[in-house]
Amino acid sequence: MSFSIPIDAAPSAAGSIVEDSDPRRWRMLVLLGWAELLGMSLWFAASAVSAPLAARWHLSPSSLGWLTAIVQLGFVMGTAFSALLNLADIVPARLLFSLSALVGAFANAALLQSTSYRGLLVCRLLTGFALAGVYPPAMKMISTWFRARRGLAVGTVVGALTVGKAGPYLVHAIPGAGVQPVILSATFAATLAALLVFFFYRDGPFPFPPRPFSWDLVATVFRERRWRLATGGYLGHMFELYSAWTWIPTFVAMSAAAAGRPAGPTRDELSALVAFCAIAIGGAGCVWGGLVADRRGREWLVTMAMAASGACAVLIGFVYGKSLWLLLPVALLWGFFVIADSAQFSVLVTEAVPPHAVGTALTVQTSLGFLLTMVSIQLVPPVAAIVGWRWAFVMLASGPALGIAAIRRLRRPSAS
Repeated sequence: MSFSIPIDAAPSAAGSIVEDSDPRRWRMLVLLGWAELLGMSLWFAASAVSAPLAARWHLSPSSLGWLTAIVQLGFVMGTAFSALLNLADIVPARLLFSLSALVGAFANAALLQSTSYRGLLVCRLLTGFALAGVYPPAMKMISTWFRARRGLAVGTVVGALTVGKAGPYLVHAIPGAGVQPVILSATFAATLAALLVFFFYRDGPFPFPPRPFSWDLVATVFRERRWRLATGGYLGHMFELYSAWTWIPTFVAMSAAAAGRPAGPTRDELSALVAFCAIAIGGAGCVWGGLVADRRGREWLVTMAMAASGACAVLIGFVYGKSLWLLLPVALLWGFFVIADSAQFSVLVTEAVPPHAVGTALTVQTSLGFLLTMVSIQLVPPVAAIVGWRWAFVMLASGPALGIAAIRRLRRPSAS
């Protein structure tokens, strides 16, 4: 997961970074945190109720995977559309965020009126497209309020949106909460997010120069060795992240079945609750990751986080079919580390290219990462069919392993 983070420091007369001093900055951080939490609940709204949708439409595991994968595609399309038209610099941030959240809410509500699986996918595609105007702009918005503590501010917002993505699973864990309550609650949440930002948000005292996407700069970006290695680490991270988030409810349900728990609403609600906890704890991981990266360095943080999350992808197979009290700690540990390094990859990329190419570098990085998630999400069901759900997540560990290899090379100076 990545986004465009402006990192310009505001030098004082003495050359040091200007301290954040505006007393409104904390109120804006709380406002944007809540807005992201509410708005991003749309992302997994359909995935959270995949079991009843599968029963209704007789969907295969691969078809269920597309409920998330198509959101990824929509997000890439929306990001590219926004970048090509330079919407972030043409449309006021609060207006872009609010309109996008409302479009996403409408597309999500339309799920309830869909009469076919194809219609379901169209709604999900449009939702992902709209979220491109909710997710990245918020990172820039909060950056106009913070400089000295920008890492903490961005980590807090990323943490909030991570909890928001888990929200539909919490609603589905409520006894009797089927498809309609989950979809409508996410729709209401996104609408509320739009209203909060439109009426109460204002840009802060630290504006930054626009960095538009440019096709002419794509070749320049790809020629940068440090960009290639930083993006390689990011791709390893993304290969694991969304597959883990998408399939952890199914894994928990299958584990419960292997442990002898009968099928039914209780098992579905339990799986949804575990999924919520495993994703939501990533919010704390994001804040922790930002703090540690500032203290120990970004390369150290992403290496450590990928090593821990990759290990969890393997270890969780050993608690499959066992007591929930054994499975839950591993799932929580995985959820904490799998997202803890996310924000740092964007910063690594901004440091790897010339300032005038940052916008293009981040757009290309984000697009490649989310396109890769479409592949990794769809890989899990066929792997599970071959090796069983116990070991289905082991192959995800290859992502962090390759990511660590890229970051280790990034830390070494070029031979040239």
